[in-house]
Amino acid sequence: MLLTHPWLRFVGPLAVTVLAAVLRLWNLGTPHSLVFDETFYVKDAWSLFNNGYESTWPDNADARFAAGETNIFTTEGSFVVHPPLGKWLIALGMAAFGADSSWGWRIATALIGILAVVLLMLIARRLFGSVTLATIAGFLFAIDGNAIVMSRVALLDNSVMFFTLLGFGAILLDRGWHERRLAGWLMQRREAGLDPSWGPALWWRPWLIGAGLAFGLASSVKWSGFYFVAAFGVYVVVVDALARRRAGVPFWLSGAVLKQGPVSFVLLVPIAVTTLVVSWTGWLVTQGGFYRQFASEPGAAWTGPLSWVPHVWQSFWHYQVAIYNYHVGLSTPHPYQANPLTWLLMNRPTSMFYEGTTLGQNGCASAKCSEAILDVANPLIWWAAGAATLYLVYRFARYRQWQVGLILMGMVAGYLPWLMYLNRTVFQFYTIAFEPYLLLGLVWVIGMLLGKVPQPEALDAVTVGEDGARGRSAVGLRLVGVFLGAALLLSLFFYPIWTGMQTPLWFWQLHMWLPSWV
Repeated sequence: MLLTHPWLRFVGPLAVTVLAAVLRLWNLGTPHSLVFDETFYVKDAWSLFNNGYESTWPDNADARFAAGETNIFTTEGSFVVHPPLGKWLIALGMAAFGADSSWGWRIATALIGILAVVLLMLIARRLFGSVTLATIAGFLFAIDGNAIVMSRVALLDNSVMFFTLLGFGAILLDRGWHERRLAGWLMQRREAGLDPSWGPALWWRPWLIGAGLAFGLASSVKWSGFYFVAAFGVYVVVVDALARRRAGVPFWLSGAVLKQGPVSFVLLVPIAVTTLVVSWTGWLVTQGGFYRQFASEPGAAWTGPLSWVPHVWQSFWHYQVAIYNYHVGLSTPHPYQANPLTWLLMNRPTSMFYEGTTLGQNGCASAKCSEAILDVANPLIWWAAGAATLYLVYRFARYRQWQVGLILMGMVAGYLPWLMYLNRTVFQFYTIAFEPYLLLGLVWVIGMLLGKVPQPEALDAVTVGEDGARGRSAVGLRLVGVFLGAALLLSLFFYPIWTGMQTPLWFWQLHMWLPSWV
């Protein structure tokens, strides 16, 4: 359980990576049909790859596309509401394996899901200082149903999750970088007999620039990536202020807000916005995209002080405004929409695919069979992670541990903004964007049981004997072992309905734990 031997410190994370790869790549091409929103993103990806912009398709094109008629797209621009980067990634897999290959549709998303498991382990190792906890974090992510399903369908949200997690890791590294550079600057200042006053304006913060790039890449897949820019932009200012206060800077708050704050904004935000704009290069350099010629139409061009702006940028702005209006006004009822207030309860998971068959049909060996891809998380992992997150809110309020605060900021960025859109048509699978932080919160609690996370000074004041500490650790070890074993068994139980395997209907019914799951 505890990875103390040097070879186990390597083998454990490697085994988790292999496990994640097997669970995501096995039988990836099944079903060979466009499931759920693949009907948009796969076809958009292929027309984007060929035309440089997303274009329209004939009516009822899905069956023809799955049958191998992949070049029936038109040259007429299609109104799409998400930036192109995620579709470019899907297109790369199609270019490598063929547009007629369902494996090719999904391979990029699957590889991103595998890399996300590795990235989460690296972040957990840095955050907790423990290979054991890092391996547990990766293991939980590797076997969870939400993560598995979202890695096996060619949707955009897995890419959003990966790039925002990459930015989260950069913010984590920037924290230490900033504190070391701040301490060095103050030492030089004090040795020279100078007053540190407001402190420095540190321009060279490569990890903050990296965070801006990563969050920009996420925003180039879906606009929701900008929630992370906003949330962690505020976080950086607060953390910088607290670092200055600890270091003894006299005007620590005003120095962080008024001196370092604008610098941090310049390092973080412009690169994120620029990355988003660059992702639209295909639309900008071609002529056929939706609204591409809007400003050239009679009476559409801007007048007055902004009339000098080139028509391509006027058209681009008009398109972005139209996308924004679409998003804020989206309220079309859908049978699988899920109110964000219920996401942590997992009240309404998304059915990505379902096909019922009878005896002898498509190899069905029972009276009735089903093939399902239900985006339901491992219930034990999900509900335990939700409870752990609520506990972390209490723990942060009481002890102010920075690791807990950083984990919760991931939840703030990935979850809280959706509470502003309770009437929008949204889905449970959007939760993949903040699932890594749910799992980090759960692993923090597991680390407490194992005695492997930093304890606040208030707890250090309570002393226990060596035998008591050893007994408590042994109990925690057993509890964690039982939890992880039960989670693995539950994932094995749910795996067939995460991956479209044909099962008897009664087996599918055994998994419908709540009426709202049907």
